[in-house]
Amino acid sequence: MFHTRIKLCGITRIDDAHTAAQLGVDALGFIFVKKSPRYITPENAAAIISDLPPFISRVGVFADEEAESIIAIAREAGLDTIQLHGSETPAFCRHFPYPVIKALGLRADFDMSSLTSYPVAGILLDTWSHGLQGGSGRTGDWNLARKIADRYGRIILAGGLGPSNLEAALAAVRPYAVDLNSGVEIMPGRKNPHKLREAINIIKTWRTAP
Repeated sequence: MFHTRIKLCGITRIDDAHTAAQLGVDALGFIFVKKSPRYITPENAAAIISDLPPFISRVGVFADEEAESIIAIAREAGLDTIQLHGSETPAFCRHFPYPVIKALGLRADFDMSSLTSYPVAGILLDTWSHGLQGGSGRTGDWNLARKIADRYGRIILAGGLGPSNLEAALAAVRPYAVDLNSGVEIMPGRKNPHKLREAINIIKTWRTAP
């Protein structure tokens, strides 16, 4: 059976990080995009990351940032993975001594051929929104996401996922991983422990068909 991996993004509070770790998430995401309501400083991220148990990936989310700045923040905060959420090119993704996740927007004219051009560890699919950097918080075209997942494999599904829609999303897309954020929040940057527990239980008990 395949076990869907779980990333909880938009961490700003150590209590949320501890709760997620206790519930068994695979990765925590820290957003270093200053316009985001979930922005965290490298110093505050480092304080949270230094108090995490082992075997949880520490992902830094950036959008159209200089490569040198990304690397400097990654070192200061203690990241082990980089997520690029802007208009970064495949060539730009080669700049880092870390595994890279590239976020791409789900839209009707999605170019399937572009997937293999990115030298990355995984592709995160989020709902495309004009002029918006970072996650949209809205669910997308899961039929298109399934076609992409079938072709590429290492797909991370994002976009307003929570207890109310996770089972449908998992069944429709069968992603390698899911990215939780706004769908398990009380407000931006503050997670709802009850929704988070429910969402993680759904993911952990769901299995793809043999």
